[in-house]
This record gives sequence, C-alpha cells and structure tokens, in this order.
Amino acid sequence: MGAGHAHQLYRHGHSPVHDLPPHCKLAAVFAFVIVVVSTPREAVWAFGLYALLLAAVAAAARVPAGYLLRRLLIEIPFVAFAVLMPFVAEGERVHVLGLSLSVSGLWGAWNVLAKGTLGVAASVLLASTTELRALLLGLQRLKLPPLLVQIASFMIRYGDVVSDELRRMSVARRSRGFEARGVRHWGVLAKTAGALFIRSYERGERVYLAMVSRGYAGSMPVIDEVSASRAQWAYAAALPVTALAVCLMGWTL
Repeated sequence: MGAGHAHQLYRHGHSPVHDLPPHCKLAAVFAFVIVVVSTPREAVWAFGLYALLLAAVAAAARVPAGYLLRRLLIEIPFVAFAVLMPFVAEGERVHVLGLSLSVSGLWGAWNVLAKGTLGVAASVLLASTTELRALLLGLQRLKLPPLLVQIASFMIRYGDVVSDELRRMSVARRSRGFEARGVRHWGVLAKTAGALFIRSYERGERVYLAMVSRGYAGSMPVIDEVSASRAQWAYAAALPVTALAVCLMGWTL
C-alpha cells in the first residue's frame, strides 16, 4: 500500500510519540476519546486533567502549543453552535450580564466545547505525529475492512490531483476573461463542477483498468508490515488508561 505524500498536518520529528507504531496510536486516541465522551459533564475538573494529559503528550512529541492551537481553529463551527445553545434551550433560566440563559443550555454548551475540543486536540496530535501512509497501514493492521482502507488511500492519493485539475480549469477561465460576479455566473460554475466530475470519473476508470492489468483482484498488496512490542503498547496505553482512571473518579465523586 502506498498513499504517498506527507500531509500539511504532519509535523516531521523524532520523538517517542513519532516512533510509536501507527496502530498503537490509533487505538490509544480512539480509547481516549471514548473515555472523554463517557465522562459526566459535571466533572469539570476531569476535563482539566484530560487537557493536561494531552499537553504532556504534545510536550513528549515536541509539538509547539501555538501549532496545536492553530489547528484547533477547525472546530469554530462547533463553537458557534455551542454558544447559541444557552440562548435557545428551554428550562430553568439564569441571568448573566443582563442576558437570560438556559441552565441546561449552559451545561450542553460546556459539554460540546469540552469534549469536542479534547477530541479534536487528540486527533490533531495523532495527525501531527503520524504520516498519512502510516495511518492507513495502522488501520489495516487494526483489521479495518480492506475496502474502506483502499477508498481512503485513493482519496488521499488523488485528492491533490483533482484539486490541481480544478485549479487549471480556474486558470483557463480567468485567462479567457471570466470572473464570477453573481448569480448569473452560477451556470458556468455548475458546468465546471460537472466537467470536473466527468474527468475524475474517467481518470478513475483508467486507474482501475491499469490496476486490473497489473493483477489487482480486490485487495492491495501489503508492502510494509507494522508491528508493535509490548513496551510500545504499554507506552501508548498510558494516555487512555490514565484518562480512564480520571473518568472513574468523576463518576464516583
């Protein structure tokens, strides 16, 4: 399997986190997110400890705080949704700075912000310390359905190809004096989208025929086998196991 290029989210480095096998990191992040989601929203202190755990992982991976915070901007739409919840939710109301806010809405907003931010931060750390190709190998090692892994591999490989095709079409339009200024030009943009779809479909057919001619029979050959030692599994399990202990404390207190 080769999904070949480094993604812009990946931060090249040499650290204990970078050196962990990808399937260990995938399992650790998945388990950590499950624990975070399972934590009662009233245990505010627990989410602070989760954040400290992720900060420790980022320090071990040598990922700067500024780099991590910039990547967290992707959750802005969820933040906007959470901010609206206290205003639109029903139930008991409280007055804060002259605003009437729903108590259940405030708890819901906190729940979305805390758990969503921690989940996104864990995912960003995973992407920052693991190449895309390694992630696909890790998913394959974790026995994800091979067809899904192949689809993800082709999406990553040909996403940039399709983007370059769209960019060339845009350059061709501008070189002929076209500039979208309003609704009347939506037809041209729709035709562009249709042409891009047809070209992508035809490219997919050519790639598939090329693969079949080289012996493809529904599964991709595994070029690199990834394995993990008990020590590496134990190192990766430190994050979710510690988080689980915090979660259990949150339920009992």
